Amino acid sequence: METPPKRRRSGGRAANTQKRQQKAVAQMPWSLPQNCDAPTEPLSEEGVEAIHSGAMRILEEIGVAFLNQEARDILKTAGCKIEGDLVFMDRDFVMEMVAKAPSHFKITPRNRERELTVGGDTLLFGNVSSPPSYWDYASQTKKSGTREMCQNFLKLSQYFNCIHFVGGYPVEPVDLHASTRHLDVLYDKLTLTDKAAHAYSLGKERVEDVMEMVRIAGGHSHDEFEAGPKMYTNINSTSPLKHDEPMLDGWMRLARRNQGLVVTPFTLAGAMAPVTMAGAVAQSLAEGLCAVALAQWIRPGASCVIGTFTSNVDMKSGAPAFGTPEYMRATQMTGQLARFYGLPMRASGVCAANVPDGQAMWETAHSLWSAVQSGSHMVYHAAGWLEGGLIASPEKFIMDCEILQQIQRYMDPATFATTADDIALEAIRSVGQDGHFFGIEHTQERYETAFYQPFLSDWRNYEAWEAAGSIWSAERAHQLYHRILSEFEAPKMDAAIREELQAFVERRKREGGAPTDF
Repeated sequence: METPPKRRRSGGRAANTQKRQQKAVAQMPWSLPQNCDAPTEPLSEEGVEAIHSGAMRILEEIGVAFLNQEARDILKTAGCKIEGDLVFMDRDFVMEMVAKAPSHFKITPRNRERELTVGGDTLLFGNVSSPPSYWDYASQTKKSGTREMCQNFLKLSQYFNCIHFVGGYPVEPVDLHASTRHLDVLYDKLTLTDKAAHAYSLGKERVEDVMEMVRIAGGHSHDEFEAGPKMYTNINSTSPLKHDEPMLDGWMRLARRNQGLVVTPFTLAGAMAPVTMAGAVAQSLAEGLCAVALAQWIRPGASCVIGTFTSNVDMKSGAPAFGTPEYMRATQMTGQLARFYGLPMRASGVCAANVPDGQAMWETAHSLWSAVQSGSHMVYHAAGWLEGGLIASPEKFIMDCEILQQIQRYMDPATFATTADDIALEAIRSVGQDGHFFGIEHTQERYETAFYQPFLSDWRNYEAWEAAGSIWSAERAHQLYHRILSEFEAPKMDAAIREELQAFVERRKREGGAPTDF
């Protein structure tokens, strides 16, 4: 492959971006939050071993269908037993392969100031990805997604500092033909944002196109691109116990080129997995670990993340439920097993609610806090998700960002510092048994930054809130959404790089893009 000439690299400056952003939202600065809490561990050592043993027995005795001939051939060469589409893996092989995966790695987007660490204590949040439909407060109607809607979500994803990576299409732009949709959306993603980007593993053309566009946007040679992850993908197994052809194809292509790999089985207990949470988690781990093993055989040391999407269904209707007690426990249990395997973990901020109401927020809050409690490192769908992933909402996005900022503030070491100034004995002595702390010097020096300041929550009393128009949270979020759009400025990009991206998109469109079934 020909190495392109070096160009001036320009990804925009986070500091300048932050300065602009203060117009609409006085938000917290860009940072990579560090999860300072000990993880919640509901399982005993015996419980961890029991689930691990269950996952290994699934791989050894029941097998997982790999609906990709190349993947089966590779695993046969690795010594796995193959029977038709089924692949059987010995636990020693699985553990040997998993041990090759790093416990943490970096993803470097086009703006190097947005570089991410995946693993360790770092807690990263991503935007909503892949809903086919859209809902906003103005229309109060479920609509099919469009490119403009998708672009607006990308603007929100860039704008909010609590969003660290940009997932798949924030809403599916069905007004774009499926054969070239990925080209338009990735062009928008790489020009409207400068954060780490995602590629759908849906066949050769889409994956190869996205890798090339990310390489161009970053100003990288091919060798520089492959020196470490510049982007990532997420694949889902087809539960129960199946990996499909196109996702495995993309998984292997990205592994060969040293990009980020996230595997997330979508196991709904009672439907696509056993009704018991331990059984569902064991199945989920089996489906994820076999993909990690494949990646490590292809490229030892490939950057892999084990994901969890284990929840339950409503046994009355069969509809998926999220943010449930079972979802929270399954996430915590998977976190224990991820640490057992030494792998970074992905969780999600999800709900089953249809509109951004109270149900949406308590279910999402439960999901997000279970991600924190489990020691997750990447939290997908952290802002904007509704109806079990079928709707994206800008108001919900903004409401969720309020929660994400609160989680970041909760993790700030300043909230639990114990210096002499924090213990504040002299301040307590000066007030004694009478008076108050409002006017004393200790308070006056600190009051502006002492507590979290919301950008969306309304802390006024009822009378003041009523006098201001009795505006509910979703309506306030809607107003803020339009203020953000009106003030949004895309991050800087070198003109030569933008032209090269445009030329690539136009050429690939002329060539037909990716094949489709219609």
